[in-house]
Amino acid sequence: MPHVPQIKIPATYMRGGTSKGVFFRLQDLPERAQTPSAARDALLMRVIGSPDPYAKQIDGMGGATSSTSKTVIVAKSSRPDHDVDYLFGQVSIDKPFVDWSGNCGNLSAAVGPFAIASGFIDAARIPENGTVTIRIWQANIGKTIIAHVPITNGQVQETGDFELDGVTFPAAEVQLEFLDPAAEEEGAGGAMFPTGKLVDDLEVPGIGTLKATMINAGIPTIFVNAEDIGYTGTELQEAINSDAEALAKFETIRAFGALRMGLIKNVDEAARRQHTPKVAYVAKPAGYVASSGKEVNAQDVDLLVRAMSMGKLHHAMMGTAAVAIGTAAAIPGTLVNTAAGGSERSAVRFGHPSGTLRVGAEAKQVDGEWVVTKAIMSRSARILMEGWVRVPGDAF
Repeated sequence: MPHVPQIKIPATYMRGGTSKGVFFRLQDLPERAQTPSAARDALLMRVIGSPDPYAKQIDGMGGATSSTSKTVIVAKSSRPDHDVDYLFGQVSIDKPFVDWSGNCGNLSAAVGPFAIASGFIDAARIPENGTVTIRIWQANIGKTIIAHVPITNGQVQETGDFELDGVTFPAAEVQLEFLDPAAEEEGAGGAMFPTGKLVDDLEVPGIGTLKATMINAGIPTIFVNAEDIGYTGTELQEAINSDAEALAKFETIRAFGALRMGLIKNVDEAARRQHTPKVAYVAKPAGYVASSGKEVNAQDVDLLVRAMSMGKLHHAMMGTAAVAIGTAAAIPGTLVNTAAGGSERSAVRFGHPSGTLRVGAEAKQVDGEWVVTKAIMSRSARILMEGWVRVPGDAF
């Protein structure tokens, strides 16, 4: 029988923060994948190598972790005062779907450099040496991200001495501002705290009633206290990811938290919405040895945070979850703020499995409601490979 040959599609493989993914210009995708469709999802899954019952993604570009099973589509923005539209697709590793429900804060750092390299930014705006400011429309959640991209000799500077725990080698710093980061989520009315409370009693069958801060900022996130679920906040990946009972517990918390936040109408829907919400647990400062062997001392951090992503404990911290952490830390009374000492603050440094990270947020009360105007953090990004990806012509 005849076999359909492979086709090739222009693509760029990039690291952004502690994630990496395959980036596409919208105009380079096959026509039937240029609009949201089953064909687009099928194409991206085939590029990444999903669904893979072996959970290895050997036959694709994915790296078999939530941090490396990612795709990005960038287009010239049709919105005023924005340079590009950025759409993020989290590809499930072992199931046949792409989750479009949230942003990737880490890959957000790579969108500006990709936009410049792809010709989306007017050359007249790029200095010989300095910084170019790029306004990004994050299409998944309808928010603006401002990226400050360093330029040297008229080109994006990718090398440098900025160190980011969770990334092996130093690189150039890309500063990001997430404007008005409270997520616009269906069922939550765009509220930062969809239940109307800073701390809720979340009833989770089989586990009990947990104190929880449920927040829509950066990405919908459910924060619980580490000690309430039997942890210290110093755990590394193997302590959680090798424990099937623990993973099931976190997924149950996530499902019932999503229901309480109004993100789903039935707990069964959570299985088809793996990317959001996130579940994280917090603890007061304590010393531990990070996954790299680096010693983190209690005095180095304001609190400890561990977060789940796509059913596993993340090796560092998702950028969007860092926005949620910074936002919640800035608001007195949340579990995050309490773990950090309970004082008013505009920035927080937290410990995660790979080390530490600092994130800032500007919070204020307006008519009795908390509003965060922006969250700020630094990442790095660089191109790993550019050219074409190939997929069988009948794969989508």
